[in-house]
Parts: sequence; structure tokens; C-alpha cells
Amino acid sequence: MLGARRAALQEADAVRTGHRRLVDAFLERFWAFYDELLTYRQQPTAAAHARLVAAFDVLFSTVTGYRALDERIAKTQAKKACLLMVLKHPEIPLHNNPAELGARMRVRKRDVSFGPRTADGAQAWDTFMTLAATAKKLGVSFYHYIHDRISGANQMPGLASLIETQAKDLHLGASWNTS
Repeated sequence: MLGARRAALQEADAVRTGHRRLVDAFLERFWAFYDELLTYRQQPTAAAHARLVAAFDVLFSTVTGYRALDERIAKTQAKKACLLMVLKHPEIPLHNNPAELGARMRVRKRDVSFGPRTADGAQAWDTFMTLAATAKKLGVSFYHYIHDRISGANQMPGLASLIETQAKDLHLGASWNTS
């Protein structure tokens, strides 16, 4: 009985080891592709665009024989248009870490205060947390901004105009301009 159990565990270890090698090999190719996308963002060219589209197709048509990995690869292939948006618009980030961090802040606030009591309270939370995050990203004091708006002084520019100014200063959105 113990011999059969030991043999089954050894077989399972071999399968896991084989799967690990398949995942590691795929991830090595994936990160090399990601690095190429980062390089492309710095100096986009039509030739690099075509090469990266072809490389994406090769990478995400991989069949490893490991069902879970193959399913994940196929799901990624199905999102090709969204994932390769950076080829048309190199100014967009390749990841959503800032959005994830923003959502995490909201969850932390909810956990600490046990959540809003009403739908209006949830809306107020979302509004103020969005304003606070936007002000922080723009280098504006949230307290001073809210005070300026509530007092009616309106001496500070609106956040929307600050966003527009920074986008122009950083030349963001140039690839979106169709005029």
C-alpha cells in the first residue's frame, strides 16, 4: 500500500515538474515579448509594429500540452486587439497597476469603516476618493482644492483643465489625434 502511494506521489511530482518547466519556458518567452513592447513604446516604427503583431501571434498560438496553460494562452490570444492597443497608441501603459492600487485604496477604506451606510454614501465616497487620487496625481493639495471649491473662491484651476494641460505638456494623446 505504501509503495503504491509513494509511486503515485513520485508520478505526481514528475507531472508537476513537467508542468513547471512548460510554464517557465512560456514565461521566459512572454517576458522577452513584453520587453520588446517596452522598447517599442520608446521608439515606435511601422516595421517594429508588424514584427510585434507577428510575434504575438506566434507566442499566443503556442500549444504546450499542459491544459491549464494552454487555456490561459488561448484566453490571452482572444484579447489580442486590446492587448496590442499599445502598438497604435504607444503612450498608454502596458499594465494597470495604478488602477489596481486605486481600487485597493477604496477596499481598505471600506474595510476600516465597515462600508458606506447608503447608496448616496457610496457615491460620495467614490466621488471624493476619485477627486483625492486625481489631485494627488496632479500635485494639487486635495484639502486646498476642496476648500477653494466649497468657499466659492475658484482661484485654483479645475482638475479637468490641469489634466488637459499636463497631457499637452507630456505630449499624451498625440496618437489619438486624427485631425
